[in-house]
Amino acid sequence: MRYLIALVVMAFITTGTYSQQFEVGAFAGGANYIGDVGRSNYILPNSPVGGFIAKWNRSPRHALRLSLLYAEISADDTKSADTRRQQRGYSFNNTIAEASLGLEFNFWKFDLSEPLPQSTPYLYTGITYFKADHLWLKNGRGGNLVNEGTNWEFAVPMVMGYKEAITDHIIGAVEIGARYTFTDNLDGSWPEEYLGRREPTAEFGNRNTNDWYVFTGINLTFTFGRKPCYCF
Repeated sequence: MRYLIALVVMAFITTGTYSQQFEVGAFAGGANYIGDVGRSNYILPNSPVGGFIAKWNRSPRHALRLSLLYAEISADDTKSADTRRQQRGYSFNNTIAEASLGLEFNFWKFDLSEPLPQSTPYLYTGITYFKADHLWLKNGRGGNLVNEGTNWEFAVPMVMGYKEAITDHIIGAVEIGARYTFTDNLDGSWPEEYLGRREPTAEFGNRNTNDWYVFTGINLTFTFGRKPCYCF
């Protein structure tokens, strides 16, 4: 985690610019969770996600990026291809409110001062901090997963996408982004994180893997500010 923080800080101090261009806009799409309940598909959006996104273009190859996103996640064992999960029959709903800050790296030069067309694949990573509910089997195995308590935790976003300048001031992008979380209790499988003690009758799943969630969607941003002059 400290290396990610250092990387973001270095981006602020290593590139000198006399003028830059900013982007603000919205993100919308679908979310899915990967863990110990329901289906195990890596990309299978089944609930909505949306929010705000902003970028500060520091050079034609990278930008600082901030996003504030809100999503619903859900899972149901009866929809899994695993017969053991089908027989178990757990299900849950949770919400995620995340703030993410990091660096977006362009594979090709994406210079907003140059004429169209402008397009490039890109990668994004950084630091994510999110709020969700804790869940646990309050009545033990065979009972229902109960939302109880607040789970504040960090995650590492790993995003890949493709963006294109639609006009001189509008940029569209499509992306898929997985978040590796530092919790194993988005689905209630490890209630020790909430209870502060072991509760073997309420534990299930694979303790060796944390939970993930994935956002798949599009973002549309509008540029403003003076044309950039990238100076190194």
